[in-house]
Amino acid sequence: MKSSNITWHDSKVTKEDRQNQKKHKSPVLWFTGLSGSGKSTLSVEVEKALFELNIHSYRLDGDNVRHGLNNNLGFSPEDRTENIRRVSEVAKLMNDAGILTLTAFISPYRNDRNSARDRFEDGEFIEIYTKCSLDEAEKRDPKGLYKKARSGEIKGFTGIDAPYEEPENAELTIETDKLSLEDSVRQVIAYLQEKKYI
Repeated sequence: MKSSNITWHDSKVTKEDRQNQKKHKSPVLWFTGLSGSGKSTLSVEVEKALFELNIHSYRLDGDNVRHGLNNNLGFSPEDRTENIRRVSEVAKLMNDAGILTLTAFISPYRNDRNSARDRFEDGEFIEIYTKCSLDEAEKRDPKGLYKKARSGEIKGFTGIDAPYEEPENAELTIETDKLSLEDSVRQVIAYLQEKKYI
């Protein structure tokens, strides 16, 4: 049952006030791509680079969030949609708090990513496609998930028996099967600097 009789209470401190205090903007960097494409690895290194630049940031990782906030969700299309809805709401709160937020979620459905984008003002949602061939992602297979999916142990696995809908207009496409990790990080930081987010 949905909540009723609720009212939004505004603060006297605005998002702009918080951003001015921190001396940087607070977009959400939405890393999307196949399992094994490098989303988490890249987001960890970008977060470290931002910290070294004195940028107040926080990283929301797909597996980490499923340990707590989303531990009641599975991997059906409906649960994936709810997973992304909840994460985008948390990212929106962090955006309002003036924190540059990094998210690393497969988020395989375009519609879910577009719904996440719609929660933010123009320019505050930066979709970063960690583009990697299925062959390379499967070779990496850091968690052994592709092997389990191929053997039928995992059903509905993105890229094997469930779709991944590539971004059509991502702000950044990082070809993680062609670029080094260092070059990938540099590309993200350069984008944020060029666009005056940091």
